[in-house]
Parts: sequence; C-alpha cells; structure tokens
Amino acid sequence: MSASFVVVGIGAAGWNGLTPDAHRELEAARIVYGSARQLDLLPPVVDAERIVWRSPMSEHLAELAESAPDAPVHVLASGDPMFHGVGASLVRVLGADRVEVIPTPSSATLAAARLGWDLARTVVVSCVTASVDVLASRLTDGARILILSRDATTPADVADFATGRGFGASPMAVLSDLGAPHERHHTGTAATWTGAPSSLNIVALDCVGPVSSRAPGLDDDEYTHDGQLTKRPIRALTVSALRPAEGQTLWDIGAGSGSIGIEWLRLLDGGRVYAFESDPERARVVAANAQRHGVGDRLVVRGGAPDALADAPTPDTVFIGGGMTPRVLEHAWSALRVGGRIVANAVTRETERLVADAADRRGGDLLRLSVEHAAPLGRSTAWRPSLPIVQWTATKTEDNA
Repeated sequence: MSASFVVVGIGAAGWNGLTPDAHRELEAARIVYGSARQLDLLPPVVDAERIVWRSPMSEHLAELAESAPDAPVHVLASGDPMFHGVGASLVRVLGADRVEVIPTPSSATLAAARLGWDLARTVVVSCVTASVDVLASRLTDGARILILSRDATTPADVADFATGRGFGASPMAVLSDLGAPHERHHTGTAATWTGAPSSLNIVALDCVGPVSSRAPGLDDDEYTHDGQLTKRPIRALTVSALRPAEGQTLWDIGAGSGSIGIEWLRLLDGGRVYAFESDPERARVVAANAQRHGVGDRLVVRGGAPDALADAPTPDTVFIGGGMTPRVLEHAWSALRVGGRIVANAVTRETERLVADAADRRGGDLLRLSVEHAAPLGRSTAWRPSLPIVQWTATKTEDNA
C-alpha cells in the first residue's frame, strides 16, 4: 500500500459487514483513528493503537492531514467515506494519490434499498453539520428526500420544519442503525411523527405539499427588506445573466437584502457567496434571509466594499448592485479571475456613466431594462413604470484584463 492514509468505511453491521480487503488492512494497521462508536466495532484481532477523534473533529482531521506518517495511517468512516465523509475531506486536502478508500454501502444506499426508492431520482441532503433550513429549496410536491441526520434530534426537527412549510401530510420514515441486527424503522407523517430513533439514523421524506421551483424570481415578499431589494423581474434576469455554475464563488457587492446571491445559490449544490454590505442592519437581514431560504451555510456576510473585498477569496462571478463607485468597480474587475463574469446594475445617472465607461474599456454588453406593472388609477388600471436599470455584463479575458 503506497497511500499515506487508508480510509475504511464501516457501517452499523460492524466487522462482519466489511470486505476481506478491509479486514486485511485493519489487521495490519498500526494506528486507527475513528469515533468511539466506530472503534468499539473492531475485534481484538485488530491489534493497533486506537485514537478517538478530538472535538472539533475537523481540526483534529486537519492536523492528521498535515502529518507525515512513516507508515499508512488507518481511518474509520461511516459507510461510504466518499459520500459526505472523511475520505472526501482527506482527498480534497491531500490528493487522491495519498488516500486509499475501502467503502461499504452508504446509509443513503441502504435506505433506498429498504424503501424501494430509485436513488438516482432521490435528493440527498446532509444535516450532519447544517441546520434543517437547508431543506427549504428542496421541498416540493412529489420530491423524495433522504436527510442525513446529525443525531437523534434531527428527525423531529425535520418533521417540524416540513410541517411549518406546508408538508405535514408527507409520509416520513426514520431508519435507524441500518445494516445492524437491531435495525429499526419508524413511519408516519411529518405532522404526526413521533419516535425515539438512535443517534445513527437517516430520514426519508416523500413530499406532499405545495409545488415550488428553484428558478430565479421569487416573490418580493419572500424577503425581509427595507426597500433595498432587486425586484422580482429584474432579479430573475440578473441571476440568469450571472450564469450560476456548480462550485463557483460569487461576490454580491452592495447586497441589500441578499436576494441576488440567495437565488444564485438556490440553483446550485456547491456554490458559495460572499455578500458585501456596509449597513450592519442590512447585513443582519442578508444572513437571516439566507437562512430562511436554506443557503445560510454557503453565504458569508462581510462589510462594505471596497475595504472588505481585500482578503476575500477570488471570485468566479461578480455582481454589483449597490454602492457602485469607480474604486469598487475597478477593484472587483481586478479581483475577478480570467474567464470570470461580471454583472453590474446601474440605476442612477452617475452609475450609468460608470458602466458605460466600463463597457467602452472592457467590452461586454449593455442592456436597458424597464418594467411596468398594472396598477389602479382611479376606477381604471394603468401601467406604472419602475425605475429603469442599465445592466453591464462582461467576461474577463487576457485581452481586456
């Protein structure tokens, strides 16, 4: 074995559920890391030093990844180590050539088998480190969701959250200790669910409730705001212009209520937003709106631009809504990676001149967006125009950098 770390997935079935390869690896191990529960599953034939993860585990794991062992270090993980597990964390830090992974079926795989669900058509959401708010953008009539639980309290939190969102009639199952001789299943609905699962459980929710969409353009009243909100039609066009893509980082400058970054994140599973807002109360509202819409774990609120831009991670995409100045625009463009995309919305004559000048120097497209709403006028109805928006979009290249 040439890898520095060998990660072995172990389920509730323990030693008897492991493959012969996993047995051989662990029997030859010198040091084995894992949780107390996982280490207790190993029989005496594994004559290795057993080290329980310190809390927080993430810091202990980071220390282990930085070490330079003279012999392979063995690590126990729950089920499939590459599915929301330690194996994926080590590979991300060290590279695949330094990590050998020996998996067992994940809890999601076992749950789908027990339920008869097609795993390819099932949404899997982790609440191991995130709150149940992450379900917000996933709940829609007809969806089947498997939720990885943090502990025995997660099922009740899921049931309360789903019921509060209008999904109380949804059939719900909680599967505990999957693969073990003492495996248990509790069934009911979200509104009526009661049970006492073990801390090792997964929740299955067969959604019955309102239809919702992840498409951009949520109703304005879905956000708390003080008027600093990109209105629904312009927001939908702006998020579309930003072209959300998996794994990317967005800077939302002059975030206001956070609606642009939030709807950008709702379309993605792995993106991250850095929202820059100088007003402390608005910054608080941005965080609260993000939590409400299930993306709070992927949105970071910072201070105002340009000062707070200095040490932020390099963006793949930049949106500038409020607080646009020559300095902010130049700093954002300089920070944007080559190949990245910028979208800036101008409302005032001063910011219109800024984006027009940027388009002259950097290229890209200028659009003038005007929206009118039908509204009462006496006993009749007339069109009420909103303030027009001038939108600049451009892609950074080697030529215009």
